[in-house]
Amino acid sequence: MTNSDASLQQLQGDTSWFVHDRFGMFIHWGLYALPARHEWVRHNEHISNEDYEKYFKHFDPDLYDPALWADAAADAGMKYFVITTKHHEGFCLWDSKLTDYKAPNTPAGRDLLRPMVEAFRGRNLRTGFYHSLIDWHHPQYVLDPAIGPYREAANREELNSTRDMLRYAEYLHGQVRELLTEFGNIDIMWFDFSYPPHKTHLDWQSDKLLRLVRELQPHIILDDRLDLPYGYDIKTPEQFQPREWVTVDGQPVVWEACQTFSGSWGYHRDEASWKSIEQLVQMLIDSVSKGGNLLLNVGPTGRGDFDIRALDRLQGMGAWMKRHDRSIYGCTQAPAEFTTPQDCRLTYNPQTNRLYVHVFTWPFQHLHLDGFAGKVEYAQLLNDASEVKMSMNDWLAGQAGAKIEGRNTLTLELPVQQPNVTVPVIELFLK
Repeated sequence: MTNSDASLQQLQGDTSWFVHDRFGMFIHWGLYALPARHEWVRHNEHISNEDYEKYFKHFDPDLYDPALWADAAADAGMKYFVITTKHHEGFCLWDSKLTDYKAPNTPAGRDLLRPMVEAFRGRNLRTGFYHSLIDWHHPQYVLDPAIGPYREAANREELNSTRDMLRYAEYLHGQVRELLTEFGNIDIMWFDFSYPPHKTHLDWQSDKLLRLVRELQPHIILDDRLDLPYGYDIKTPEQFQPREWVTVDGQPVVWEACQTFSGSWGYHRDEASWKSIEQLVQMLIDSVSKGGNLLLNVGPTGRGDFDIRALDRLQGMGAWMKRHDRSIYGCTQAPAEFTTPQDCRLTYNPQTNRLYVHVFTWPFQHLHLDGFAGKVEYAQLLNDASEVKMSMNDWLAGQAGAKIEGRNTLTLELPVQQPNVTVPVIELFLK
């Protein structure tokens, strides 16, 4: 390893804004919006390039207005977005000079990425590009038996006889160069994904790709899917919520949960397991309470608009964020000295020295906070700034089973009825 290689591995992106903003929008949009049966429809249904071509010929998002997308994200309280420039199907949203398999050559007839970037920047959201390492359409991409539409094809070896992954890697790197030189400052580069032993860092030439990205945009945030043990800035748990702050070798790291409204990333007309607004708000809170971010996905339709179910969730989250965003922005996991009450989550803002108790299940009249006694100056409901009375009533705490020697319990006196918000939050001003 050369000195330059060693120093490259030590370079890191700027995550200072990332750990403040906490909430972003993922957007999965491509040809798979037309079959509307999951973004992995090619893999799931073994669809060949020839049969998939009908979607390329009919991709015409006539309702596409990226300003409306940006408004929906900003109004939901999101501070950054990550868009699929190219998903595993190989279709590109921008006018790449390296392929004909792109939006300008469909009935859409134009670059769809550039106006999106401009619209989101116009609402002060930071820009992230998702880019698939996988490409089931490219003629040099070596097909394997694990993933893809040709995984069980009888002629797979014949198709591979003329393919060269090194040539595909050149194409991959060339497109990344386009994305990082033609669209101004990019805040996040979100690669997806390696799957050893079938596709590894050797297939993507990940060391060279990492060097390219860091040279073109040194401050960019990189995810962890290049199959390298170094060079990334964030860990990205997908479709599950970690039980605690994510660690690597025992050390806490910057992390982001990527989640969907339902079971699909791309538009899925008939998918019915949509999460409620309450679930989604709790998911955001849960992530921040463990020192993480939430990247929440929308799959636009083939006509280029957001599904009404997605808009409903975004509007609901926005209504909650309007009154509670200061329990999210700039916040992180609470100091260890504070014990999380039952059915609650804690977030903490170290700049303002305020602690936020997010109450997932509203209790009857009293909330007992172990370890808080003598540490809180004032308490209020965050939604309306109404005072919450505090006491250190040992008898009351004892009757509730909350008083054990050394717990230093603080009792909050709550209204009988839950505030009319999705998740009530109590703001504690610490001494």
